[in-house]
Amino acid sequence: MRVRAPKSRARTAARGGGKQPAARPPAGESARSDTAAASAATHASLVHARRVLGIEAAAIRALADRLDGSFVEAIELIAACAGKVVVTGMGKSGHVCRKIAATLASTGTPAFFLHAAEALHGDLGMVERKDLVLAVSNSGETEEILDLVPILEGLGLPLVAMTGVLDSTLARAADIVLDVSVAEEACPLGLAPTASTTATLAMGDALAVALLEHRGFRAEDFAALHPAGALGRKLLKVLDVMHRGDALPRVATSTPAKDMLLEITSKRLGVTAVVDESGRLAGVVTDGDLRRALAASGDLLARTASAVMSRRPKTIAADALAAKALAIMEQHAITSLFVVDDEGRPTGVVHLHDLLRARVV
Repeated sequence: MRVRAPKSRARTAARGGGKQPAARPPAGESARSDTAAASAATHASLVHARRVLGIEAAAIRALADRLDGSFVEAIELIAACAGKVVVTGMGKSGHVCRKIAATLASTGTPAFFLHAAEALHGDLGMVERKDLVLAVSNSGETEEILDLVPILEGLGLPLVAMTGVLDSTLARAADIVLDVSVAEEACPLGLAPTASTTATLAMGDALAVALLEHRGFRAEDFAALHPAGALGRKLLKVLDVMHRGDALPRVATSTPAKDMLLEITSKRLGVTAVVDESGRLAGVVTDGDLRRALAASGDLLARTASAVMSRRPKTIAADALAAKALAIMEQHAITSLFVVDDEGRPTGVVHLHDLLRARVV
């Protein structure tokens, strides 16, 4: 038996009375609300980010204002070091130390990172008596670093400290102190090292660049330490990629074509230099020159190198950039370039394939 609802309730339901579903916003309004909320959140993030960058920029500017004779003393002491700069620290400072050591090493100051805790468990074996120690601790009270200090003193190693507290234990033990203190951290809780690590990193860069200038370190020196990098390839010299010595194809102007062909074939560069009686470059013979000579007379073997060679060949100096050699090859549509000394004598040859292998192209 079915039980019917009271008529009054049924009529109310039919009229749409009672509890109604929540009204939906007009189409598009929800999307606009979401966009507005996202915009507000983005705006707040930008405010926070600008605050952080402002605090850290101010911390670096303050470092510049505080630089004094201690920095000069540190540069002179490090430059006079006969060994390596041992950069040591813990935690976030330790990560900064790794970057400082890497920057020093790549700009001409031999350096490596020493984990302060690991040093106390055997890694001190990496340290030599001719080294110098650069210790980093914002508080100047890092336990592991302070445990190292008497050992370093026993080895007679100079100690340069980077710290934010000038009356700290580390500062008092150091030979030279570099002040990396900051007015405030960018972290709103004042807990995470932010402005302090940025300031320390910037001071490390200042040390590295000042030492670079002090040593007269050149772009070529930098490239020599970065052979696999883009800059190293950009600054590669012709001397670094050319064929020389016995690998240099060379014949005299009077050399018969048969012997000239053997020289070109044996050196496998598709070209040979042709030199006069004084050893100066008189011309070059390429595979193309041979084909043209053969097409012109048909009796190639009866001719000498001087009769086949191309005169006034393009040349380059050994100390020129490999990139310049490439530019000359492209300009004149050639694949080989002879290297000559100041008197015009060939000392080497660079081929397009050599530049490809060196990734100059």
